[in-house]
This record gives sequence, C-alpha cells and structure tokens, in this order.
Amino acid sequence: MRVIGLDVHRSFAVIAILEDGQLRSGGRIDLTRDAVLAFGQTLRPDDEVVIEATANTATIVRLLRPFVRRVVIANPLQVRAIAHAKVKTDKIDAAVLARLHASGFLPEVWMPDEATETLRRLVAQRAQVVQQMTRVKNRVHGVLHANLIPLYAGELFSAAGRAWLEALPLADDERLAIRRSLADLDHRAADLAHLDQALAGRALQDERVRRLMTLSGVHVTVAMGLLAAVGDITRFASPEKLVSYLGLNPSVRQSGSGPARHGRISKQGRSHARAMLVEAAWAAARAPGPLRAFFLRIQARRGKAVAAVATARKLAVLAWHLLIEKEDYAWARPALLEAKLRKVELTAGQPAAKGRRPGRAHAYNSKEVRARERAWLEQTEQAYTRFVANWQNSPPAGRAGAATGRRKSEAARQACIPKPALGHAVTRAGGK
Repeated sequence: MRVIGLDVHRSFAVIAILEDGQLRSGGRIDLTRDAVLAFGQTLRPDDEVVIEATANTATIVRLLRPFVRRVVIANPLQVRAIAHAKVKTDKIDAAVLARLHASGFLPEVWMPDEATETLRRLVAQRAQVVQQMTRVKNRVHGVLHANLIPLYAGELFSAAGRAWLEALPLADDERLAIRRSLADLDHRAADLAHLDQALAGRALQDERVRRLMTLSGVHVTVAMGLLAAVGDITRFASPEKLVSYLGLNPSVRQSGSGPARHGRISKQGRSHARAMLVEAAWAAARAPGPLRAFFLRIQARRGKAVAAVATARKLAVLAWHLLIEKEDYAWARPALLEAKLRKVELTAGQPAAKGRRPGRAHAYNSKEVRARERAWLEQTEQAYTRFVANWQNSPPAGRAGAATGRRKSEAARQACIPKPALGHAVTRAGGK
C-alpha cells in the first residue's frame, strides 16, 4: 500500500509518495478537473491519499475517491501543532502528511455527504446575504449620522421609512447614495427570499428539523444551520463531543499540581452554528420554561452575556439528546410548533389555506390556547427553579468534588435528574 500526500494550493498541488518506508517526490499537478482525473488514473486501487482541509478539498476528494481505497482529510490546525518545523516547503508539507497518516497520528476531518455539503453551501450563502444586507443598512445609517439626523421612529426600511428618507434635506450625492443602497437592499432581499425558500423546502423533508423546532427559541433557520454543521449526529459519542465541536466548551489550563483554570469558550468549532445557537438562546430567555429559568439563574451570577452562551450550550446538549434518541422536547408548545411549521410551508411556496376549514396554525391564533400553553410552561419553569434550589442546598453524600469542593459526584447528580430524561435533560447540560 502506498500513502500519497498532497500539499494543496489554489492552482496546484505538490505530491509526496510513501511506499515501503521510502519517501519520494511525486512532482506537481495543476488543480484543474482534467489534471486531477488524469492523476487519479495513475493511482492504484489500494492507495490512500492524504489532503489537508481547504476551500477546494471537497471537489478533489470527489474526483480522486473512485481511484483509491480511501481519501483522508487532515485537520490543518492540528497538523501544524504536531509537525511544526523551522524549515517549511511544499515538499516537506506533503511528506509530513504522508508520514503522519502512515504512522497513525494524522488528525482527520469528517467528510460530509453530498446532501450535507449542499445544505452547508445554502446556509453559508444565506449568511453571506444577511451580512451584505447589514452592511447596506449600516451605510444608510452612516449617512444619517454624518448629517446629524435623528433616528426614524419606525422601521427605517419600510415604505413609510423610505418616504421619510426621500424627504430628508440631503446633498444630491448623498441622496443618490441612499437610493443606490436601497436598490441594493431590495436585490439582496430577493436573494434571501430564494435561499429561504430552498432551505424551507429541504426542512419539510427532514424530520430532524421538526424535532429541533420543538425546542424553545429554535426556528427553521437555526435548525437548518445546526444540522448543516453537525451532519451525522451519530459521529458524536456524547453531548460533550458536540459541544466541543461547536466551540461552546470552556478552555482549560492545568499543569503540574496546580488547580485547573477554566476560561472563556474555545470558539474552535463552527462559528455560524455557534452564533445561531446563541441567537436561539436569547429567544429562549424571553419565553417561559425551564430554559428561561436556567438563563435567569446564570444571569444573576455572571451576567446576560455569559448566560446566553451557557444557554446556547444547553441547547446543543438538548439537540444531541433529541436527535440521538429521536424524541421531541418534553416541554414543547404544540400550537406554537404547528405555527412554526406552517410558516415553513408558506416560505417553501405552498399555497395559503382558503375557506372555513381550520388550517394547521389555527390553534395558535386563539388567545386562550396561547395563554394556556404559557401558563403550563410557567409552572414547569417554577418547578425547575425549585428542583435546582433543592439540589444546590442538599449536601453531597460523599466527599466534596475536586473541582470546587461543593459539587456532587456524577452518580449523585444523575440520581437527581427527573424523568423523562428529556424532560429535563438540561440538568445534564452543564452550567450548574
């Protein structure tokens, strides 16, 4: 068996071949489809190719995979940490990849399937459009700020707000700049609508999206963003693995006999999914339920920002349990969930309901139904608050925990978890 290391650049790749313990150079190939396919035809069926994760890695993997036994994707950050050297060339980098894989020390990266890869592209495109719209709006606000014009009382980019902008006493060039910005904003809004329609269509075909939307604060955009980042949930052996993958785990520094020091979250994972979960955490903090009780408890000690991140971590743990155990969230609001799903259907382009027959979101339109659901969740929030207070006040049965001297052992904490586990898995989600 040969190990082929590829040091990939934008337009070419340098090759190193490791065979029977002997390393030799394989030259250089251009990164065009025809050149990569021609290189693949020179490989053997039992070869293994190693390549670092870059922007064009997915295409190279798809082209080479039919010709070899396996194509391995390396984590560039961890490879750099393992094989740091003063002398660095393309040939050396390709050789390092081949040697690390042959010795079993190569840190690998999961290659998503075609469906997950397509979903990742759609989610990334949507995030880019939203960022572009934000920049356009900021340009308009910058013109107003430069001319000492107070903020508009309503929605600035609505029909009334645009009429207000048109009537402002501005210089001709600034007025034209605002018009161009508004036209650009309309174009981006149309792009966003098309992307939302494509994502909504996929969401209706994926049962995992409906299951994640049972969580408080999670709508279709958050659910699709999380699924795009996670892909196959079974590759995470525990919720802590998923939390670490999303970069929501605290950094830890410990050496020798000194105590471990915990710092800010690592932020080493997928930033977009992490941002989506934090956004969902702020929404969950405004709705009644155990998640709001958790948010308020952390806020009282550490402030709102830390509470939002801790609640985002809690949501990640809950999402792992829901997807692994294929169960809905125990404290979901049925009428609100149906309203969420109906909105997804309309976004996907399904026709609006007509006639007197009640639609899917009919129950949520009833003030009585909404009040009843909120009252039920307020009771669960109070019950969760009492449960946590009793758990914190009860002394550990054995000796104190090594971390703080006050925490219970894992076995004692598991004994305190109410059943079913998903109703409330938040007691296992950290942030005690």
